[in-house]
Amino acid sequence: MKKIKVGIAGCRGLSTIVGLKSIPDVEITAMCDLDEEHLNSAAEKIGGDIKKYRIFDDMIESDIDAVIIATPMQCHVPQAIAAMEAGKHVMCEVTAGVSIDELFWLCETVEKYKKIYMFAENYIYAPQVQLVKNMVQQGIFGDPYYAEGAYLHNITDLFVYPNGKTSWRSYWQCGKRGNFYPTHSIGPVMQWFPGDRVTEISTFSPGIRHSHGLKQDSGTTTMCRTANGKLLSIRTDCMSPRPHKMDTYLLQGTKGIFESGLDESDGVNGFLDRVSFIGEDNPEKNMKWEKLTNYNMYLPERYKNATKEQLEAGHRGGDFFIVEDFINAIRSNTQPELDVYKACEWTAVGLLSTLSVTNNGKTIEVPNFRPNMPLDEKKIKL
Repeated sequence: MKKIKVGIAGCRGLSTIVGLKSIPDVEITAMCDLDEEHLNSAAEKIGGDIKKYRIFDDMIESDIDAVIIATPMQCHVPQAIAAMEAGKHVMCEVTAGVSIDELFWLCETVEKYKKIYMFAENYIYAPQVQLVKNMVQQGIFGDPYYAEGAYLHNITDLFVYPNGKTSWRSYWQCGKRGNFYPTHSIGPVMQWFPGDRVTEISTFSPGIRHSHGLKQDSGTTTMCRTANGKLLSIRTDCMSPRPHKMDTYLLQGTKGIFESGLDESDGVNGFLDRVSFIGEDNPEKNMKWEKLTNYNMYLPERYKNATKEQLEAGHRGGDFFIVEDFINAIRSNTQPELDVYKACEWTAVGLLSTLSVTNNGKTIEVPNFRPNMPLDEKKIKL
């Protein structure tokens, strides 16, 4: 089996180390970061004979086969395009890009160079998301028709770097209105609506209720309608004072409901992820909750058999399995489930939310990202 050599761009990409090192015939051979101190520290964590680069273009001209892009979001599309032009496969952190035109360029580049492009939306790989996905496929929820996803993370301490310089987050994330970070919410819930896509969105907010001097709303809620008539509510709030809540989800179907809960370690009289289904012992008018873990028999086999090392890779094993799928896609030369079109659709939900929220919740049509998309569809319809 041919060894796959991987380069990592950006220190956030270190979350993939455990996964990459656990897979046979995969080697991390290069690391790139503008900050020399961070670069040296990252290379030390990776270990081995790793080549260090300050310039991304120099790294992709080396003999690596694939690159993991974990740089600030405004760098994602330029670097992904440059990597594919250099003959490298790409796994890219969220979001996919920072403009709708960038998303069209990204699709065109994947189609032109036929390299593997995988979207690194690791929240999809959380065990409870995969468990609910399998339960949906088994028809346990009946016909799912409504879902919620929320990413609630106060990032106000990240607007300035430790050296006093203004962070990129003050511009590309919180220097604009709308839902700038939707994919950790919409990616997982779309797993429960297989074959469907988001066709239109409307975004609302309570406005600016903070004193940070930035344009980002104090939370946004984006309502998404799908091609099959399903409804999704996607909330992002990175400005309000609150503890971090990495994932909040709900799925309603004709036969039952899933609702994510507090982690046991929160210690606030928390409840675990829970479900309730209509049945002979659970009539609709008197439905009772039960633990989602009662249905662990529906977990994918690789989660049931996950090693301690895999589970400790990060995000309850998600950071291992996403890397495994990327490497398998390269070896089989088959685009992964999290391909460029899903990356662009889910990212577009956030980008279009800026237009919607600044126009009083106006409904905006989401482009139908797909192979060989006609030129006259590569536009925003108001």
